[in-house]
Amino acid sequence: MFSRYKTMSDRKKYKKDRILGYHPIQKLKIILTGLYVAVISDFSVAYKLVLSVPVLGFSFIFRQWVDVTLILLATGMMLVAELFNSAIEILCDFVEEQEDTRIGMIKDIAAAAAGVSIFVWAVTLMLEASHLWQLLKI
Repeated sequence: MFSRYKTMSDRKKYKKDRILGYHPIQKLKIILTGLYVAVISDFSVAYKLVLSVPVLGFSFIFRQWVDVTLILLATGMMLVAELFNSAIEILCDFVEEQEDTRIGMIKDIAAAAAGVSIFVWAVTLMLEASHLWQLLKI
């Protein structure tokens, strides 16, 4: 049997250092804390969420379920890309404080991934907003 513990005493030592079992409330707290830190510390994440919420709300009010799903997926994809981009940038700055071309390339690739997701999010939001605008006119 494969195990990360070399001996049984290692396993016992590991068990007493942490709470055993699955704790969804604790995991939810960690998720919300990370999201809070991202929104507070990174303006680009905050304003995108602020732009998505009204369009999502109107889609929900008009019961446009496909639109709600599209907006949720596009906003979620954009948020994940932004969070990964921020995490990669912070990690790169932590690992190498001096300017390094390799670190610059890593940051550029992460920014490109975030940029693609932002483009998809913006197009989706504009299309859905125009669709909702047509519903408001009727």
